[in-house]
Amino acid sequence: MRKNILTLAAFATLTVGVSAQIDRSQMPEPGPAPKVNVDEPETFKLDNGMQVMIVENNKLPRVAMSLRFDNAPHAEGAKAGVSGLTGDLIGTGTKNMSKDEFNEKVDFLGARLNFYAGGANANTLSKYFPDVLALMADGIINPEFTQEEFDKSKARTIDGLKSSEKDVSYNARRVRSALAYGKDHPYGEFSTEETVNAVKLEDVKSYYKTWFSPKNAYLVVVGDVDEDDVKDLVKKNFSSWTGKATPEAKMPAVSNVKQTEINFVDMPNAVQSEIALVNTINLKKKDDDYFPVLVANKILGGGGEARLFLNLREDKGYTYGAYSSTGNDKYASTFVASASVRNEVTDSSVVAFLDEVYKMRNEMVTDQELANAKAKITGDFVLSLEQPSTIANFAMEIETEDLNDDFYEEYLERIDKVTKADVQRVAKKYFLADNSRIVIAGKGADVLENLEKMTYKGKTYPINYYNRFGEKTEKPEQKQVDADMSVDKVYNKYIEAIGGREAVEGIESVKMIASANVQGRELGLDMTRTAAGKLSQEVTMGGQVVSKQVFNGETGFVMQMGQKMPYNEDQIKAAKTDADAFPELTVGDAKIEGIEQVDGKDAYVVSTDETTKNYYAVDSGLKVQSVKTVSQGGQTMSIPTGYGDYQEVKGVKFPFTISQSMGPQSFEFKVSEIMVNEGVEDADFSVE
Repeated sequence: MRKNILTLAAFATLTVGVSAQIDRSQMPEPGPAPKVNVDEPETFKLDNGMQVMIVENNKLPRVAMSLRFDNAPHAEGAKAGVSGLTGDLIGTGTKNMSKDEFNEKVDFLGARLNFYAGGANANTLSKYFPDVLALMADGIINPEFTQEEFDKSKARTIDGLKSSEKDVSYNARRVRSALAYGKDHPYGEFSTEETVNAVKLEDVKSYYKTWFSPKNAYLVVVGDVDEDDVKDLVKKNFSSWTGKATPEAKMPAVSNVKQTEINFVDMPNAVQSEIALVNTINLKKKDDDYFPVLVANKILGGGGEARLFLNLREDKGYTYGAYSSTGNDKYASTFVASASVRNEVTDSSVVAFLDEVYKMRNEMVTDQELANAKAKITGDFVLSLEQPSTIANFAMEIETEDLNDDFYEEYLERIDKVTKADVQRVAKKYFLADNSRIVIAGKGADVLENLEKMTYKGKTYPINYYNRFGEKTEKPEQKQVDADMSVDKVYNKYIEAIGGREAVEGIESVKMIASANVQGRELGLDMTRTAAGKLSQEVTMGGQVVSKQVFNGETGFVMQMGQKMPYNEDQIKAAKTDADAFPELTVGDAKIEGIEQVDGKDAYVVSTDETTKNYYAVDSGLKVQSVKTVSQGGQTMSIPTGYGDYQEVKGVKFPFTISQSMGPQSFEFKVSEIMVNEGVEDADFSVE
């Protein structure tokens, strides 16, 4: 017993001694960043030049495959779009089996196998790996390009381009790249209906022969495999693949503007402005500046805790999110800071962007910001190591990006060594606030007046105008409403266009059934409105009700995810307007605000209250669009709804196509049935 006491006393003395040497008032210094132990994948090269990388991971009985081409960027010119068509046709049948046979085999194996212009990828259970690898090889090596499939692919591509004509975000990104790089640069050109129509089947075959070559191909296999088995299977399936060396890069040089300017793209249908500060940069992953730039971008616009987000969203409420990105392409890259903002704060948002970019250039970041950015980058990097494919990607980048063999082993060490001075230095070098294009795609009628007046620290910025194809144009013309035009005349023309006042006033109820395709899933809409001001709306997905709204003329509720919430006063006020199928029968407090373009045609703009504007075509009188401004969670956004394909039902015309955009999400409802004065019961509007 005495021995135990002595032992405990000695331990206590030792503990006190150690504690006395620690100054707990000071935060301990962080230890050195760990050196990452990155396992090297097994690699080998086929005689045809294809390089293969294998990462064996037996945790799950699955295998992932990725075939990629390290081809130099290349312009497609007058036939821009040929690469996409080629990638789309790969996998639509081979010389050994038809398209249906090929797809049936993939489905039978329960695998995923996709082909695209840059290669192919697949995912399968390990026991089916040999079969799926063989299908990938057959699709890549033996494509059967048929006229039938080519025509289908071209039609789909053109339909996609047409559906994107009004997509403000899509057009903004396209013009931004065209202006930054130049339309004759591979990164600046884009396909149009004209260029896609110029592509012939022979062009696809020629593109395939030129760019689908094993000499520039990398195959990565990750998962529950045996290295020796993979080697045998790859040699068996890919050794017959032949091809010439791909052409070397031939690209025009890129440059920035001599002084910052605004490049404006007029999108009359825009309910938000797409803003991007952009300048080209020369930054490669192997450069010493790469790690300081990672940290600088993380602080400026790398997420919800970054300066841009905190300023434009959290502080000012201009947008749902503001971010920045810095490319590291070995040929050419851009720095971009961007956001989608409300029309009325477009000019203020530009000022906020400039504030943050100049602050990064002119002032050192704080110790806390530096530490937080490093911690976030480190956490993301460590998390990525949990994926076996990460190791294979590292190996591929070491080969294709000319990186040192220990690049990823020293990754965290090099992040840890970045200083505040490094961050400011690279901000000055790559965030070129004095030589940026401020590319804005938005509604000129709403935003140009304030943009023209905008100054920043006494500086004004010239405004150049472009169309959605990146071609320079004149300033968009703002049309004036004739002095004798009134809301009453606009409404009367609309009522006459859809069937006349007598026919419209005879409608007691309208029940509409419609559906839309959203990310491959069907969205159903069942809506009923009555002349008595009642409304019932139900939205379904996959047969399940996702939301329901009911208004009985006095009160109502909204139900989402099984939660039923009574209408508040603002919702009741809005419902009294929405429930009326034909508010145009009464002028009320409506005001005519001007003429704007919707889908390239002039339309009268009529506001019914502070939150709602309706647009009526000048030529036909039909309602073509409505825009509602809503506020939620401290954010304000505008939701446009488009109307088209008017068809007559019982003497009155109704739109059979209804499109809607909410933030980045867009969808189009096709009406399948409209019932007038039938199919409606009082129970439909019960709020109990």
